[in-house]
Amino acid sequence: MKNEFVYSYQLDASNASKPLTLDQVNQWSSNDGLLWLHLNYTDAQALAWIQNSDLPDIEKDALTTRRIRPRLNQTKEGFFLSLRGIDIESNTPSDVPAEMVSIRGYYTKNMIITTSDRPVRALDRVSAHIVGGFGPKTIGAFILCLCDHLTSNKMEVIDTLDDRLTALEDHVINNSNENLRNNIAVLRRETVYLRRYVTPQRDAIAKLLTIDTPLLSLSDKQKIHEVNEKLIHVLDDLNAIRERANVTQEELMSLQSEALNQRLYFLSLITTIFLPLGFLTGLLGVNLGGIPGAQYHWAFFIFCGLLFGVLILQLVLFYRKNGYDLLLVIK
Repeated sequence: MKNEFVYSYQLDASNASKPLTLDQVNQWSSNDGLLWLHLNYTDAQALAWIQNSDLPDIEKDALTTRRIRPRLNQTKEGFFLSLRGIDIESNTPSDVPAEMVSIRGYYTKNMIITTSDRPVRALDRVSAHIVGGFGPKTIGAFILCLCDHLTSNKMEVIDTLDDRLTALEDHVINNSNENLRNNIAVLRRETVYLRRYVTPQRDAIAKLLTIDTPLLSLSDKQKIHEVNEKLIHVLDDLNAIRERANVTQEELMSLQSEALNQRLYFLSLITTIFLPLGFLTGLLGVNLGGIPGAQYHWAFFIFCGLLFGVLILQLVLFYRKNGYDLLLVIK
């Protein structure tokens, strides 16, 4: 029979590094110790196990719902804690995925039940610690280990966002990238998306520190408080990246506006220069009698020289009025 549990360990047992079989899980009782079960709620057998379990109905729904924000709900038997993490594969770029992975957990005195809809690297690390013999033995240690890995993943992504923003700032200064506006907009959206879930997660962990529960010792709360401080730093970094992205976008728009104004100024200058020349050529180009110089062979060349003189006179006047700007436009 297929084991519907992704992870199944008795955390405080002497042989905690060995995962429990399906029969061992079914024979487990609350007197045996602290049991951790992790299930993929999209699996039919795992979903059936949750629905047939003795868990409260509201917790069954919370463990299996597809969309849930980070939050904490205290119950009579323990508490429900939902967290969000950024699952990054080690062999792929550290980009923000389309959806952050949600990890739901129901914690009681003798059991930890967690669910997700796909593999989670943070839980893989917790399992690796257990297999290695130095995994968490209590509920507080488990939450601390899980939150610490989730926060570390967020910090990795923030470092990546910071590097990308620095590169965009260099491109803005050098004007060496045609897709700057789109790239900055994408980065801003990713930052807002991260902040959208980090903020309630910080609030949920902060609430975890204030609830009166025998499942967490004072030492556990002090250590979780350090993780919460990391989340606060993560939020500060996200806010700083968002502000830098705003400034970078404003600077890019200012540079583009300045470049557009220079082009418009150049076109206006050309129009101003050729306006009197066009007036003279239009006036002498009418097919009416009395046009001066019509009978002289050199009249055309004299007229061209006159136009050239008018052109030089205009350039001199423009240069004397605002010579530096004229040079910039010509360059």
